[in-house]
Amino acid sequence: MAIDSGRPRAIYAADPGASRGRLVAEPASPTRNDFRRDCDRIIHSAAFRRLAYKTQVFIFHEGDHYRTRLTHTLEVAQIARSLARALGCDEDLAEVLALSHDLGHTPFGHAGERALDRILRHAGGFDHNAQALRIVTDLERRYADFDGLNLTWETLEGLVKHNGALMTRDGAPTARYAAHGVPKPILAYNRRHDLELWSQASAEAQIAAVADDIAYNAHDIDDGLRADLFTLGDLSSVPFLGGIVREIEDRYRSLEPARRVHEVTRRVITRMIEDVIAESERRIAALKPQSVADIRNAPGAVVGFSAAMAAVDEAIKGFLYPRMYRHNRVMRVMTNAESVVADLFMHFSASPDDLSDEWRDGFDALDLTGRERRVADYIAGMTDRYALAEHARFFKSTPELR
Repeated sequence: MAIDSGRPRAIYAADPGASRGRLVAEPASPTRNDFRRDCDRIIHSAAFRRLAYKTQVFIFHEGDHYRTRLTHTLEVAQIARSLARALGCDEDLAEVLALSHDLGHTPFGHAGERALDRILRHAGGFDHNAQALRIVTDLERRYADFDGLNLTWETLEGLVKHNGALMTRDGAPTARYAAHGVPKPILAYNRRHDLELWSQASAEAQIAAVADDIAYNAHDIDDGLRADLFTLGDLSSVPFLGGIVREIEDRYRSLEPARRVHEVTRRVITRMIEDVIAESERRIAALKPQSVADIRNAPGAVVGFSAAMAAVDEAIKGFLYPRMYRHNRVMRVMTNAESVVADLFMHFSASPDDLSDEWRDGFDALDLTGRERRVADYIAGMTDRYALAEHARFFKSTPELR
């Protein structure tokens, strides 16, 4: 299957020339279409730069070769563009959704998110997807004419809905949000700029979502092997992975371990991409969409794994969960990281004068919920190393997170 030559733009692809526009009208760029312009705004944002020092699984100082949120994001973007090209979708929109999908992550990854969500549960909790929306619509304050990045409707829609609809047509939350409801920041923004939370997202947003799955399956295997949390021999018991390991062993009997690991991860990525293309083509052929609206109104996603590859995806996650994400070494670090975030929240809430100038401005005029959200925004934007430095500034003992 030739997947890198691409195909003509599909009739169901998002079209930057037919974008629903931006919340604040701007003159068109003479050199870039609207989706390319969105990509560039994300890349030049402060939030994007900070991803370089935010945890994926391993804290930044554990080694230079482990993924960070930034390197993960770049890998997702590469896979998303490959899928978009093969399916005739808009590569720029797929790329900007990949580039922006993790902007809302806190320092220390999901550990920081858990800490803030627990602290703010009485006020709607903390959700990294909702935080990404707040960053691009409000918290990035660099332009003279508006807060945020003033991205297109299609980019904002895909950012919020890349994992599927958030509510039904009658306004009830979908299963993903049944327990706590749709995050309040998303609902608040949606009231002034309707993102049609009841519909599917564009094919490009669906591409970004599955590219995320492919990237972290492959690179978490790579990072876990590099960290000696498991071995290539351990992978032999996992369906699909075991076949790849044996295939490499049979073909390259004297290959050194580092190259064997790379051969595993590259084959995982390639075969998952090929599966998504074949399965998505099958779903699209069955749906026969004549526009991007047909994709949004479809009963389910048109881009995704086949049933067989979805089972492989679950098996890989089932393998990684106890051996990596819940490994004693990782859990010890993450538990300490949660305490760092909780300590910082407690300190800045009690001593707002210690916030930086831009975050302290207007703090006293906020109500309690507003103050708590301001402190959470400040902490969520920190890198791992800045959070640790701030903790050391205000507390006598700071965990080493090793």
